[in-house]
Amino acid sequence: MFHSRARAINQAQANLLRHCSNPIHAQQPYHTFRPNKPKTKPHRERLHRDTTKLRRPIPFVSDVKEVEDPEEALSLFYEYHQMGFKHDYPSYSALLYKLARSRNFEAVETILGYVGRLGSFHCKDTLFIAKIHSREWSRRLQSFENERACREEQNTLFIALIQHYGKANLVEKAIELFNQMPSFNCVRTLQAFNALLNVLVDSGRFVEADEIFGRCSKMGFRPNSISYNIMMKGWLQKGDGEEACKVFDEMLEKKVQPSVVTYNSLIGFFGRKGELEKANGLLEDMKQKGKYPNAVTYALLMEGFCMLGKHDEAKKMMFDMEYRGCKPRLLNYGVLISDLGRRGKIDEAKSLLQEMKKRLFKPDVVLYNILINFLCKEGRAAEAYKVLIEMQVGGCVPNAATYRMMVDGFCQIDDFEGGLKVLIAMLTSRHCPRLETFECLVTGLVKCGKIDDACVVLEEMEKRNMQFCFEAWEALVVDACGENVVAGEVVTELISVH
Repeated sequence: MFHSRARAINQAQANLLRHCSNPIHAQQPYHTFRPNKPKTKPHRERLHRDTTKLRRPIPFVSDVKEVEDPEEALSLFYEYHQMGFKHDYPSYSALLYKLARSRNFEAVETILGYVGRLGSFHCKDTLFIAKIHSREWSRRLQSFENERACREEQNTLFIALIQHYGKANLVEKAIELFNQMPSFNCVRTLQAFNALLNVLVDSGRFVEADEIFGRCSKMGFRPNSISYNIMMKGWLQKGDGEEACKVFDEMLEKKVQPSVVTYNSLIGFFGRKGELEKANGLLEDMKQKGKYPNAVTYALLMEGFCMLGKHDEAKKMMFDMEYRGCKPRLLNYGVLISDLGRRGKIDEAKSLLQEMKKRLFKPDVVLYNILINFLCKEGRAAEAYKVLIEMQVGGCVPNAATYRMMVDGFCQIDDFEGGLKVLIAMLTSRHCPRLETFECLVTGLVKCGKIDDACVVLEEMEKRNMQFCFEAWEALVVDACGENVVAGEVVTELISVH
């Protein structure tokens, strides 16, 4: 399977390289309009039809969005080229988004390499509109507007690619792409700079982030509130509130207005440390500066109260916040339910969930998961399963975490048949548990003598290319055959047979 996929990728990339060496632009003649012909009404109608035609969805873009397999998207790109289709910015953009989301970065670089040889992305609309407008000022204005829109879209694409590189922990590639943007005739913006800064901070490379932040003015950027927020996040992740406050002070000195996010990051930090006096001081400061606290602000303060064991004060703050001009949201209830669960007051948490329903708040999957998690940890998987049914009846769809907690919860109380029932529902919903969950369930089913059921689970594992480690197989053999068998030799024999 692995070798067939590798051949498919290599073939698609070989096709793309042929595309690069023989661009379609040289094969198709350009069609120009003759200005010496009088523009009669039929001619204007034809121009209108042509313009309308250009606004229709681009076939390749529509098709590639429906394709799930990135290899198939690559093949589709080449097939359209073979049919004489001229790929331009929307085509490249749609394909690059698809490839980046699937983390096929080798193909991403192949496409970018082709674009680089062209010199830049091409905007068909700009060239066309420039031809159909008769007045010079109108032509230039429209051309400029379309070109600017195209440049903004290009920048958005590069920002997305930088972010995808960051999520895949390919930080060097993100830096390289940021540096290469001018070679694609794409102006680097502050938004792209902020994206790279965030990738560096989230990847734990704060020293580099701090270094390029210090050089931002030399690079032609004036930091905005987002830039400062990212740097504050970096210092707070290191646990250095003092340095974060220095960045905050620098914002004020540079006349950069702090946002609600700025205040929330500091309020959350001091709240988690139990320094509620500082957190409340920041709350008053943001009000004085005309910034309105939101539900997140109050949730962070509520967490601070809960960490100090002041649940009643946190609950009072949630019910008082509406009088302060901010309506409670689900995350505020989530803070209280989580605190009750941590303190073992699960029945009170269930009552609070019912209370919020009476107040016409519809719980989401996050709130249900909080309750299910604590019920399973307390060995009350049967009750958790009732909550699962309740959320489904209420129209809330479980996610992968919901199913995983339920399977693990049933395994914890040795109800492996219940775990298998939830696992089947999980797989039907196209979610997949962790390897540890599979191992626990198979081992438990074997102990219960449910060999056929255990084999069903093993088959599902094989479909997903998930395999037991040697120690797990050894434990499984001992459970199935008894302590008197030399498990290690049996496992070794089984592996050698396969």
